[in-house]
Amino acid sequence: MNILLMHFRVGETDGVSLEMDKWKWALNALGHKVFYLAGSAGCVLSGEAELVPELHYQDPLNNTILHNAYVKRTDYSSEAELMQAIDARAEIIANQIIRLIEKSSIDMIVPNNVWSLGYHLPAASGLMKAVEATQTPVICHHHDFFWERDKYSHPTGEGITTLLNTLFPPKHPLITHCVINRIAQRELKQRRNIDATVVPNVFDFQGSHWHLDDYNRDLRERFGIREHDVLFLQATRIVSRKGIELAIDLIHRISQQKDRLIGSPLYNGQIVTPSSRLILMFAGQCEEPDYLDRLVQKADKLDVELLFINDRVAHSRTTKYGQKVYSLWDVYCHADIITYPSLLEGWGNQFLEGLVAKVPMVVYRYPVYDQDIADYQFNIIDLGNQHNIDEYGLATITPERLNKAADDTVNFLTDIKMRKQMVEENYAIGETSFSYQALKENLHTIFPD
Repeated sequence: MNILLMHFRVGETDGVSLEMDKWKWALNALGHKVFYLAGSAGCVLSGEAELVPELHYQDPLNNTILHNAYVKRTDYSSEAELMQAIDARAEIIANQIIRLIEKSSIDMIVPNNVWSLGYHLPAASGLMKAVEATQTPVICHHHDFFWERDKYSHPTGEGITTLLNTLFPPKHPLITHCVINRIAQRELKQRRNIDATVVPNVFDFQGSHWHLDDYNRDLRERFGIREHDVLFLQATRIVSRKGIELAIDLIHRISQQKDRLIGSPLYNGQIVTPSSRLILMFAGQCEEPDYLDRLVQKADKLDVELLFINDRVAHSRTTKYGQKVYSLWDVYCHADIITYPSLLEGWGNQFLEGLVAKVPMVVYRYPVYDQDIADYQFNIIDLGNQHNIDEYGLATITPERLNKAADDTVNFLTDIKMRKQMVEENYAIGETSFSYQALKENLHTIFPD
């Protein structure tokens, strides 16, 4: 079959883009031909993705519609005018999708989050128009739902509410559904009486052998990080649901006991000195500037060093303005500890990346982790599964839990034998249950031959 994978962006380091690449591999391995449709192509080569500018995740009109649909109607005199604007843009998008379906003889469309998140109302409506006009079957790949996000929970009018309740996701004879966790599967059944197949996120355990090489060996030096500095990597995007403030709290707590670390050998053979720094490095882009401001203020107050290198990290190795750009995998090679304190995840792409990188991970046990992942008994530095929100809108955990996590982190940094055993065990579990081969077998039962 000719299959069209659709999202607002491809070829970037966000979880959906990365997961689409994996589905493309599995579907190709099953004998299908795969096309991309998106608003931006990131590092995907020219010709490998069809671009519809109106689908871009930072499309100005969609940003205006988002504000008017979920915050306050300030740009349209009435809800009817807002709905007309959505429908007009939907027609443009529909026509371009229809053109691509006809041009590439598309047999199946696989939208990613287009009919689940509530982020792009014109795209959802336009896709439905195109599907009904061409009678093209659809297998949805839902990563997140609008009811999981507060920002989509306050529609400004009945028209928006109706769109959410009919298109997110739609119940239609041409459309079947896949979700990435059991919580979403139950919610979808309860809310819409829609059945869905669970297809968890996976990673290429067999083909991902990340290591230091001539390309990435200079990464630490380039960003002023010394070998005896301790590098904590936050590989996710900077958005509030990632709970990054908990990583800042953890590093601050470790720094308070740094005296007992001085003179200790780290797992990599380096010795902790009085000048060794504890650095929290960010490889993902910021999508919530206000949240970033609060993180910076907290870090300043707690004297935690932050390092932002996202403008030099991409989906794949490349160059930008004549300068070397590293892949996300290059960054993982230099991390001593991965911080993954997310409060909410649809599944957990970066968790799988940490398994492949064989780096210890600090994890807040978000609901899907406890429901779908904890049973596999991974070795983690545990931040618990309970938090409060402080007066700055940032998450906090109990001092007892934070102290235990700090002690465990120090153990992973200084106990070579324990560290190696734990990360190897994690890798083996992940390779068995969350590999490309597992995805291929899953999709073989879902997609017709």
